[in-house]
Amino acid sequence: ELIHQLKEISKAMMEDFLEKYRTTSGVLKEAAKRNIAFFAVGLKLQDPKAHVPSVVATDVKREIQNIESHRGFSMSTIFKYREDFSQYVPRGHYSGNEDSRNYFKTMMWYGRMSFLLKSGLVSKGDARIQTLQACLIATSIDRVRVKGKTAAELWDRVYSVTSFFVGLADDLTLYEYKDSMRKLWGDSFHIDALTDEEKLLNLKAELAKLRRPKIYGGTGQCLIVQPITPEKANQCLHETQGMHFMSQRFIPDSYVFQNLVNLIYKGNDSPFTMVKSGGASIRGFPRGLDLIALLGSKRAMEIIEQEGDTDYEGYDEQFSSLKAEFTALDESKWNRNLYWGWLFCLKALLKAGGHGYPSFMQTNAWQDKQLQTALASWAQLRHDTILYAKPSYTVGAAMPPKVEPTRGYVEPVAQFYTRLLALTNIMDNGLTSMNVLDRAGKLRLQGLKKILTRLIQISKDELEDTTLNDNDYEFIRSFGDVLKSAVSGISREGRRTSIIADVHTDLNSSKVLEEGVGYVNLILAAYGLPDGRILVGMGPVFSYYEFKWAMMDRLTDEKWKEMLKSGKAPDMPSWATGFTD
Repeated sequence: ELIHQLKEISKAMMEDFLEKYRTTSGVLKEAAKRNIAFFAVGLKLQDPKAHVPSVVATDVKREIQNIESHRGFSMSTIFKYREDFSQYVPRGHYSGNEDSRNYFKTMMWYGRMSFLLKSGLVSKGDARIQTLQACLIATSIDRVRVKGKTAAELWDRVYSVTSFFVGLADDLTLYEYKDSMRKLWGDSFHIDALTDEEKLLNLKAELAKLRRPKIYGGTGQCLIVQPITPEKANQCLHETQGMHFMSQRFIPDSYVFQNLVNLIYKGNDSPFTMVKSGGASIRGFPRGLDLIALLGSKRAMEIIEQEGDTDYEGYDEQFSSLKAEFTALDESKWNRNLYWGWLFCLKALLKAGGHGYPSFMQTNAWQDKQLQTALASWAQLRHDTILYAKPSYTVGAAMPPKVEPTRGYVEPVAQFYTRLLALTNIMDNGLTSMNVLDRAGKLRLQGLKKILTRLIQISKDELEDTTLNDNDYEFIRSFGDVLKSAVSGISREGRRTSIIADVHTDLNSSKVLEEGVGYVNLILAAYGLPDGRILVGMGPVFSYYEFKWAMMDRLTDEKWKEMLKSGKAPDMPSWATGFTD
């Protein structure tokens, strides 16, 4: 019955959106087109001979190829994010005949694919279109009729039967979208309202208030940068909020597993649960024993601890939090559906036999036997519900985003450069008016003015946190050559930095005050970039000397240079040690 009803829903919804595609325009037309493809995939999986509208035939063919190849994560042609197509291998009770295999793949498609509410895994434009898709489905399903019934009635039938066995959806459903639209716009809502940007933003804000998934089921192959933390892992749940047409269901074991992975290993061995992720060792796998320990088995916890599978940062805290959550459940919550009820039955197997029980039931061997029975029974439960139960994933570690190298930095003293530019203009104008500036000198001054003008603008950009462009970085990179061209023609001696001058004479001591410049030093400075990074830059700075010297031995540049070379120069001022040591 469910197989037949699902096929009828797929066909009717595809045809309805084909009509919408013909009668709408803009973003609604694109949303309708993608919905044609969505339901055409579902129909084609159940009936390989089914006709697919030509407008989506190519996309549907590619998506079917993805599903049939089972190659793991690949980009979904229709949803524009990466999907784990290995999940579409028919298994459990669904591998026996063609109808069951086709039903499995169709329900997996309708259960896993999310119409994302937010950008992150997709662009803002695609998130907008996917929200429109979900709204169109939610409004159309009440109107589309299949053999005397609405598609919504058939959908309710499929959903209610499967919910009785496995539970409610972990993700948002048609109900939440319909309720949110009704809350904002009443029963008189028309789909044209969705083209109003403000109304759509209000709807997205309303939907964002609703529950987020508690289990990350692999949507979009969410990757996070090391170090992986529970907070970062939860970001994947935030980014995957959205509507699923026939969502996979929240199950407690996947919820437990989700909260006991992505923890950093702190031991020295290689326990079963440990994997390497982005250079770090994390708890990449849960264990069935985690669940059984939470259900009340002290023996399960003993084994986990003995085998090193609790040696992770935050494991004890996460386990205690889950334990408190499960302990607070009353019997009615444990029997909310058949899946939870099965686990509730298993809890009864895990109590150690005490006084009054046969002696064999009071042994560790018996506890281990009961533990094995519970785990085997749980494995059967997962096998029987593999199509509807939402599986958990350990998020992957992304390589840190490639950082564009910063190719230079200008000390942003714009006022200094401005005044230097003004002084250069005065020099240029004055010497030109006196007719004492030759052509080479004129070109040098013009080159210097261009350099200063560029330094002023770059300094302002840096102070305003504006990202420099490639031309700016090229200017900084080649600054030495640029400056060299500005002083071309000046003798080597004229370009030297190691100079000395006596500036004052004291007749009492017969000494002079020498002011000197030594070798150029390199300085390191930390500076921030507009993207939040803090980098360390290195650049040349003058060295400065001030000392007393015998007036009868006034220093020349040549003698000063020899003093520097031989290491006989006096120490630099003590106050300079704050940035020179």
